[in-house]
Amino acid sequence: MPRKPRIWYPGATYHITCRGNHRREIFRDDQDRMVYMQQLLRAKEDHKCSILSYCLMTNHVHLQVETSDVEIWKMMKQLNMKYVIYFNAKYDLVGRLFQDRYRAELIEETAYSIRTSRYIHLNPVVAEIAEHPLDYPWSSYRDYVGLRRTNLVSPEKILSFFEGDALNYQEYVESVLKNGSLDSSGR
Repeated sequence: MPRKPRIWYPGATYHITCRGNHRREIFRDDQDRMVYMQQLLRAKEDHKCSILSYCLMTNHVHLQVETSDVEIWKMMKQLNMKYVIYFNAKYDLVGRLFQDRYRAELIEETAYSIRTSRYIHLNPVVAEIAEHPLDYPWSSYRDYVGLRRTNLVSPEKILSFFEGDALNYQEYVESVLKNGSLDSSGR
């Protein structure tokens, strides 16, 4: 049975998740994460999209991506294919690394886009692999709060909803930590 085509239009924004096959690791060490981030940067540049936020977990990835005039599947095909080739060669494996094709949830509302960014940045805290989102180096949170600046992430769009103020965004994200309302949805 054919798959249902994804909704796409220029400027569409998605929350993308890719999970390891059988929920297995897709990153075994920091070198794997660095290679993935380099390939994500390349795919972003090749397909002229913006990475609004990201988080690399052990067995899955969260990306918040805004497209330009190229469909999202083209970027994701390049990214996942190149990473699988790298991973399988490094660990002398064959076959699938990812569980299914990536999941892409269309984001059409500003409030949902902001909540998605917070959810992505809080993912390591919810998973109990970091006490605080700043403790986790494999997400874009440090870029948002001004502790790091890379060519990979474009936080300006989300920060514009906080008057461009990183501190306002940081308070928004961390408010759920302070008031104890953190749950698995993070939204």
